[in-house]
Amino acid sequence: MKQETRLHTLRSSLTKPKSTSRREFLTQTGRAVAGTVLAGAALPFVHAAEDNTIRLALVGCGGRGTGAVVNALSSTTGPTKLVAMGDIFEDRVARSYQVLNEQYRDRLDVPPERRFVGFDAYRKAIDCLRPGDVMIQATHSAFRAMHVEYAIEKGVNVFMEKSFAPDPGGTKRILRIGEAAEKKNLKIACGLMCRHSSARQAMIRKIRDGALGDVQLIRAYRMDPGARLDPFKGGESELLWQLRRPYFFLWASSAWFIEMMIHQVDECCWIKDAWPVAAHGLGGREPNAADCSQNLHTYAIEYTFPDGAKALVNSRAIPKCHNEFATFVHGTKCAAQFSGDVHAPTAHIYKDQRINNDNIVWRPEEEKVSPYQVEWDMLLNAIRQDRRHNEVRRAAFANLASIMGRAAVHYQRIVTWDELMASDFKFCPDVEKLTKESPAPVQADAEGGYPVPVPGAWTEI
Repeated sequence: MKQETRLHTLRSSLTKPKSTSRREFLTQTGRAVAGTVLAGAALPFVHAAEDNTIRLALVGCGGRGTGAVVNALSSTTGPTKLVAMGDIFEDRVARSYQVLNEQYRDRLDVPPERRFVGFDAYRKAIDCLRPGDVMIQATHSAFRAMHVEYAIEKGVNVFMEKSFAPDPGGTKRILRIGEAAEKKNLKIACGLMCRHSSARQAMIRKIRDGALGDVQLIRAYRMDPGARLDPFKGGESELLWQLRRPYFFLWASSAWFIEMMIHQVDECCWIKDAWPVAAHGLGGREPNAADCSQNLHTYAIEYTFPDGAKALVNSRAIPKCHNEFATFVHGTKCAAQFSGDVHAPTAHIYKDQRINNDNIVWRPEEEKVSPYQVEWDMLLNAIRQDRRHNEVRRAAFANLASIMGRAAVHYQRIVTWDELMASDFKFCPDVEKLTKESPAPVQADAEGGYPVPVPGAWTEI
């Protein structure tokens, strides 16, 4: 089993639902697996601490955050050390620390007084860093901008996970933060790791060189059984209950579609080297589904790019159906596969439009380093060499393209890029005021269910 697949499997055992995301990480035995690392000597240090160590603070101690720490501590670009952790939930801090400490004890310096819990834990963790260190922001996307903004104010570099905001207003704030970081020459890496895949980069070069002809159609799929939300039964904080189950709520983490599909949307835009001008969508709920979440169970989006080319992005979360996880490209000369199951670097070109294994005429060299590791090595090298490194703009635009597609399905009409860019809508405008005593931004009905998008009676842009 290849390293990235193995690490994804381990990450996927931390949070529920199990099929959610690329960075979910925890073994049943409590052992983390280090990512594949680059060989070679450490590069000269420029802007970290005098002992050549870049210090890390983890904000958001679930599977994604823990997996990001694994990559940071596995890098051979120079020494790194985790010095602070923060999360809303104490058990997540404890569990993440246990896993990391078993594998990386010599690179952890996180005594109990630097393991913070609560809605203000991010400030306390960032305050443990010095200018030039790195904050890992891996909470739910509702809190992304607030936490990253504070890190940039403190002169701290950032690695932030996807998705980047649940709504247009939050994404525009991320864009402004990215501009502020650029002015201060602070580095921000964003967790769209497929951009760092050597196999996909080789495919992009072939596409740019005209090997496929003019790209007219892209097809991206993530179709699996999905997950369902049980009713909220009361007797506890509804806010904290929702934050334990973020993929079921639009305000908290963009909900299921974007959490699952932002990588595929980004791949489509990368292939076209453009952002879509419009999206049209269809979708709905599984009949008689016992699901109290805000999610639809099917999302079928047709993106239109400036040259008229189309990208079809299909997400389905219904059991006992055909499953598929792949991205395909069709040009005027021939077709290609761009990406495979669980974001595997399955990239090859076919002789013609037939998608058959016996019809392949080109494959890239096998990846030697996991993209999860490459994105971290690039960030740490940029810090040590004092090179510009800011992935915010393309990450935020991929987020906006994903929001546009989601809105097209929820509205059941065409949504344009211009319409999206004119919106400052936020699901939870007062997210910075939330405390553990706050009411949840969305409330359960008498049956424990939450509001589902209804065309003509719904707003998200």
